[in-house]
Amino acid sequence: MNGIKKTGIIFCAILLLAGISGCSSSTEDIIQKQSEEKITTQEKKDKSETEQESSEEERNILVAYFSCTGTTKKAAEYASDILGADLYEITSAEAYTAEDLDYNDDNSRTSIEQNDVTARPQINGSVENMDEYDIILLGYPIWWGKAPRIISSFVESYDFDGKTIVPFCTSGGSGFGSSGEELQKMCTDNATWKEGTRFGSDVTREAVEEWIDGLEVEGKE
Repeated sequence: MNGIKKTGIIFCAILLLAGISGCSSSTEDIIQKQSEEKITTQEKKDKSETEQESSEEERNILVAYFSCTGTTKKAAEYASDILGADLYEITSAEAYTAEDLDYNDDNSRTSIEQNDVTARPQINGSVENMDEYDIILLGYPIWWGKAPRIISSFVESYDFDGKTIVPFCTSGGSGFGSSGEELQKMCTDNATWKEGTRFGSDVTREAVEEWIDGLEVEGKE
């Protein structure tokens, strides 16, 4: 009888030890699982923050342009698409007509504006989130060897401190000239101006892409 009782006690002890071992193993599994979940959650959080920072960095380029005949618009759209940059069209509060653009008429609107260094045509609307951009590609046609006066209005309308401005122009034959330098004098002192470039009336996407490659600027993919 004592032997049976002793055997029963030993059997119970074995079961107890097995239960304790099982509980210990189960506890370790739970702790390991919680630790893995915590790491996974942190990794997701870090990835989300990285993607958000990357997204914010990639949205810092604006292509702003003024165009009456569509040539500068085409170049600007190419640049925006290549860079994945935001696009903003500078428009006049009073639209330019074909008669306004007659450079053979000394009394045409553009002739009068271009001969008046103080002329500042009013712009329709504005870039509401200009502070978000670090780089601005600024496009315009060449009128009478200069940038249109409405570009002067644009440059004088914002604080470009700490920003980089890259001008580009289009023309049927005139060169870039001193248009960039003249605009730079009107701009915020702490803005960085890059050397500008000119595209002809037959501007192609390939030409714009080659120019942008040389700028070493990156936008959204």
